Amino acid sequence: MDLYLILLIFIGATVLVLVFMYLKQRDTLIHVYSLHENLLARNKELEERIHEHKRDYAVLHSRFVSESDASKEKLEILRNAKEELGKEFVVLANKIFEDKTKQFDHTHKEQFEMLLKPFREQITNFSLQSKEQFTTELKDRHLLKDELDRLKQMNEQLSQDALNLTKALKGENKTQGNWGEMVLERILEESGLRKGFEYETQATLKSDDGKIYRPDVIIHMPQERDIIIDSKVSLLAYERFISKEDPHAKSQALKEHISSISGHIKGLSEKKYEKLEGVKTLDFVLLFMPIEGAFLLALEQDGEFFKRAYANNILVVSPSTLLVTLRTIEHIWRTQRQEEHAKRIADEAEAMYDKLVLFVNEMQNIGSNIQKTQSSYNNAMKRLKSGRGNVIQRAENMKELGLRPKKTLSIKSEDTDEGE
Repeated sequence: MDLYLILLIFIGATVLVLVFMYLKQRDTLIHVYSLHENLLARNKELEERIHEHKRDYAVLHSRFVSESDASKEKLEILRNAKEELGKEFVVLANKIFEDKTKQFDHTHKEQFEMLLKPFREQITNFSLQSKEQFTTELKDRHLLKDELDRLKQMNEQLSQDALNLTKALKGENKTQGNWGEMVLERILEESGLRKGFEYETQATLKSDDGKIYRPDVIIHMPQERDIIIDSKVSLLAYERFISKEDPHAKSQALKEHISSISGHIKGLSEKKYEKLEGVKTLDFVLLFMPIEGAFLLALEQDGEFFKRAYANNILVVSPSTLLVTLRTIEHIWRTQRQEEHAKRIADEAEAMYDKLVLFVNEMQNIGSNIQKTQSSYNNAMKRLKSGRGNVIQRAENMKELGLRPKKTLSIKSEDTDEGE
C-alpha cells in the first residue's frame, strides 16, 4: 500500500515536472521561433545587399579590368615610344600650347572686333546725334529773331497787298477766292510746315451720304488731331465799304460784311467736317480772312460773332493770327521731333550701355579662360614630371631596361609622394 502511494506520488511529481518543463520550453520555443523569423528577415536583407554588392563588384571589376587593359595598352605605348618620350615630347607640348595660345588669341581677337564694332558704331551714332541735336537747337535760336522780323514784314506786306487787291477786285468772287488761296498758300510756306506731311491742300472728303467736300487746307497735329482751314469767306461787302464815301452806303455795306461773315460761320458749322471720312479728331475749323482790315473791322463792329463762332469750334483768323497759329503748330511738331530724337539718343545710349556690359562680361570670361588654360598647362607639366610613376620617370626607367635613345630629356623628374 505504501509502495503504491509512493509510486503514485512519484508519477504525479513526474507529470508536474514534465508539464512545467513543457510550459517553459514552449515559451523558449516561441522566443526561438521569433528569433528565427527575425534572422530569416535579416538574412534576406543581407542576401539582397550581398546581391547588390556582387552586382556593384561586377561593375567595378569590369571597369577595373577595362581600365587595367587600358593602362596596359598605355604602358605598352610608352614602352614603344623610345626617344619620342624625350625632348620631342616636351617640344611638342610647348608647341601645342603655343599653337593653342595663338589660336586662342586669334579667336578672341575676332570676338573683340565683333564686340567692339557695334560698340564703336553706337558711340559714333550717339556723338553724331548729340552734335546734330545741338546744332539744330543752336540754329533755331539764331533764326528765331530773323523769323520774327520776317513775320512782321510779311504781315505788313500782306495787309498792304490785301488792301490794294480789294480795291481792284470790285466784286469778282472767283478772282477774290483765288487770291485768298494764294495768300493762304504763302502763309503756309512761311510757317515752316511741310506740305504732304504736316498739311495737305484740297483733300477730297466724303460724308456719310456720299457728298464730296474739298476743304482748302487740312493741318495735321500730333496725337492724330486735325485742323481745317477755310478761306472761302466773301469780302465783297468789305470792298464796297472801303470804296463808298456815302455814310449811309458805308453803313449798309458794313452790316452786309458782318452778315456775310456770320452766314459763312453758320455754313461751316453745318458742314460737320468732324464726321467726314479721312478727318481725324477735329480740334477747330479756322475761317481765314485774307485781309487784315476786314478782320479788324468785323471785330470792332461785332465782337460777339467771334464768340458765336468759337461755340461752334470755329476760329476766325487773319493773316497775322493764322501765321502765329501755324508757327505754334510747327513749333509743336519740331518739339515732338526733338523729343523723339532725344528718345532715340537715349535708346542708343541704353543699347550702348548694354553692349558695354556684355563686352565687360565677355572680357571677364576671357580672363577666366586664360587663367584656366594656364592652370591646365601647369597641371599637364606637373603630371608629366611630378609624382610617383610620372611619365618622365617611366621614360628614364625604360633606359634602365636597355633602351638606347639618341636624345636626352632636358627636364628631370620630380619624384614626390603625390599621385598622378
